[in-house]
Amino acid sequence: MPLNTDLVVTGGHVLSMDPAVPDGPADVVVRDGVIVSVGPAAEISPRARVVDATGCVVLPGLIDTHRHTWQSALRHIGLDWSLTDYLGAAFLGLGPNFRPEDVYAGTLIGALGALDSGITTLVDWSHIQNTPEHGDAAVAALRDSGIRGVFAYGWPQTDALSWVGEHSDAELPADVRRIRDVLHDDAARVTMALAARGPEMSAPTATRRDLLLARELGLRVTMHVGRAGSVGHLDEEGLLDETVTLVHASAVGDDELKLAADAGATASVAPFIETTMSGLGSPATGRLLRAGVVTGLGADTEIATSGDMFTQMRAALAHHRFTEDGAPLTAGRLLRMATADGAAVAGLGAVTGSLTPGRRADLVVVDTGTPAMAPVLDPLASVVIAAHPGLVRTVVCDGVLVKHDGVLTGPVARAREAAAESLAHLRRAVPGLL
Repeated sequence: MPLNTDLVVTGGHVLSMDPAVPDGPADVVVRDGVIVSVGPAAEISPRARVVDATGCVVLPGLIDTHRHTWQSALRHIGLDWSLTDYLGAAFLGLGPNFRPEDVYAGTLIGALGALDSGITTLVDWSHIQNTPEHGDAAVAALRDSGIRGVFAYGWPQTDALSWVGEHSDAELPADVRRIRDVLHDDAARVTMALAARGPEMSAPTATRRDLLLARELGLRVTMHVGRAGSVGHLDEEGLLDETVTLVHASAVGDDELKLAADAGATASVAPFIETTMSGLGSPATGRLLRAGVVTGLGADTEIATSGDMFTQMRAALAHHRFTEDGAPLTAGRLLRMATADGAAVAGLGAVTGSLTPGRRADLVVVDTGTPAMAPVLDPLASVVIAAHPGLVRTVVCDGVLVKHDGVLTGPVARAREAAAESLAHLRRAVPGLL
């Protein structure tokens, strides 16, 4: 779309996720990738690209705050796996046999699948940095997909046990600095974070070194934290601050969650896989909300979960209600976790997450006129309870139509071919697993 040509999404019911922008019938006008207005219909330029959203809900692009996207070409093979099964397969079987082209294939089809379901921002937790080429492949796939990506640089899966474990003191590859030079622009569509091992996956010296490296490079940190004491350790070491995202936090104590909130740290929960994978723990959604920790949602790995945020919202709600957790968890709060709060977790709270004039134009049009959705008496509840990827009609990311009239505009055929070739290679390399 040429510069200075407006994109106008007209006729829809807006769910803005911004208290200053009223929900209801409104047009969304986008210019040069930025939302310029949300409100009553104005005169539309004859040069504008018009998206008719009549009978639809228009909401901010959804945000996945934690996904191992490199594994997405192996979708759904591990639904019955325990955490131990998964770690053995990923760290000892698959990871050492992943080539750069396998990382590209998984990341590309995973990112396109995310876009197809209305996810416009993805924190790609990429702990498959076996060589510099592996990192380059992941970054290339995020760029090629059209998604807003936060590339979270992790560790290699070569000789995994030397990289992770309570006594591992291995230094992250020096290539992390080169990748930071590549992703130096923090205003770009694809940016960088550090996927740190943290106190449960490394020795205290390595944990401190990783987090100080992130501070030196100006990177946010995202880390798996599952047990009591880990957050307290970070706080005692002066490593807990607003740049840190705690992933899962299933067994972290309530007192530690309060420390996290006071420090400005955020959290990411993956409700579906946390509920279904034995050994991973239970969603800490209610405890995080009570502590005041800003919390987003994540899919984690498509090896054992659904990759869309509608599933994650419903899983969070079902677990919350089943356990009779007293913390209020409304449809509006769940959708906020999948949008505005997710943006804050990703470090992009000033960029995306709401339909606010001046933010980058990341938005989704959901068809609510189908028998699966109509009648829509409460748009927030309808989206949370009944929406699914098949109802996502249009997706705009960074002002670009990446899905229109139900069809992705990105390199779908290339992604399918790459995924098929990657699967064939991995079947030869790890025959007992696949």
